[in-house]
Amino acid sequence: MEGFQRWAQSEEFPENGRIDYLSGEIAVAMSPEDLHTHGIVKAAIHAALHLLVAGRLGETYVDRARVTSRFAKLSVEPDVVVVLWDSLKSGRVRYVPAAVREADRFSEIEGAPDVVVEVVSDGSERKDTKRLPPLYAQAGIPELWITDTRKGRIRFQIHTLQDGRYVAVEADGDGWMQSPRLGLAFRLIRQKTPVSTWHYILEHREA
Repeated sequence: MEGFQRWAQSEEFPENGRIDYLSGEIAVAMSPEDLHTHGIVKAAIHAALHLLVAGRLGETYVDRARVTSRFAKLSVEPDVVVVLWDSLKSGRVRYVPAAVREADRFSEIEGAPDVVVEVVSDGSERKDTKRLPPLYAQAGIPELWITDTRKGRIRFQIHTLQDGRYVAVEADGDGWMQSPRLGLAFRLIRQKTPVSTWHYILEHREA
């Protein structure tokens, strides 16, 4: 874990691809992300959460925001991360100073951010759905959102941490799921664009 962290903060660490440390193993994803089942889905979720959270409740991150947990022996770059002010104030989460040692420069998030989002791709399915959830749970991350828009359908699921494991939040008849951490209900929908691709929208309402 310590060796990986030193490598991740060094100039030798690759600038492209996603490289995660999963309890003693290094997982590398170098393939470009699919534009319509990963890229725009991730962007839509982050855009909605950023408008709801950033500056008022906390901060949001997308891509290359490294999350580390010594308890779970985990160092990963989730698709989207939400950190609330209350978690920073309590010390449950802290920002790790960057190697440059300049004021207000940080390189990673240590601890348990409030929400982590993973968008499943062809190369990450097993990691996102099997390997990461128990490690995120061990790290104490309160909510894990997993989205899969491949195979012509939307699979959007909010999981909450209960007694050390994740439990899927049950959706109502219209697909709304509650996020206890954010105090709102969410659902992911999509609409056809003029060029027959999909436009995704993360909707929210009062829980």
